[in-house]
Amino acid sequence: MKKRSTAIVLAAGMGSRMQSKIAKQYMLLCGKPVLYYSLAAFEQSEVDDIILVVGKEEIEYCKREIVERYEITKVRAIVTGGSERYLSVINGLDCVVGADYVMVHDGARPFVTPGMIAELLNALKEKEALVVGVPSKDTVKLVDANGMVTETPDRKTVYNIQTPQAFSYSLLRSAYDKLLEEKAVMVTDDAMVVEQMLGAKVTVVMGSYQNIKITTPEDMIVAEAFLNRGEQ
Repeated sequence: MKKRSTAIVLAAGMGSRMQSKIAKQYMLLCGKPVLYYSLAAFEQSEVDDIILVVGKEEIEYCKREIVERYEITKVRAIVTGGSERYLSVINGLDCVVGADYVMVHDGARPFVTPGMIAELLNALKEKEALVVGVPSKDTVKLVDANGMVTETPDRKTVYNIQTPQAFSYSLLRSAYDKLLEEKAVMVTDDAMVVEQMLGAKVTVVMGSYQNIKITTPEDMIVAEAFLNRGEQ
């Protein structure tokens, strides 16, 4: 029997580094909202349904101007995000019904592809926790509170981690339930939650250097260049 999968797409952040009154996920990228591109990729993928997590004030806009306008038929629910990223993920998880697998994706990453999603779904047959990532192109330094270098990791062991991140639903649900109990733990992505809460091992699947996150105005220029060169 085919395993059922759900994608949680996070689009509730404001993105202060973009220096814009419009949240980055709604800014127009080659005539369409940034958020459209990742939703379209999941729509074209093997994922069964999508839970879209947005700010309370954006629910109607997303429904009318993105989901309905571009016929994203797999969006089963549009829910309100939380004050922190992990709370937005939990709100998304609360809406998942009958899924064996769940992916969490940042809606500000427009260059996820159906092929990348298919690779993750295939890998979930053997692994419970996966992230996409790419080897770091730069030398990375670890520094202390005074800005002094404490270590230079071997670049071959350093990866820049992206989304989607994919898990068995039961694993991610258990990890977030435990996170809610402990509260004080600081986490920056979903893999970190399953690592710290459950001691789970996470496998890296090769991502793409084009799978950038829209964070600053310069990122929009790069993203437009990718689209104009037909690299989406």
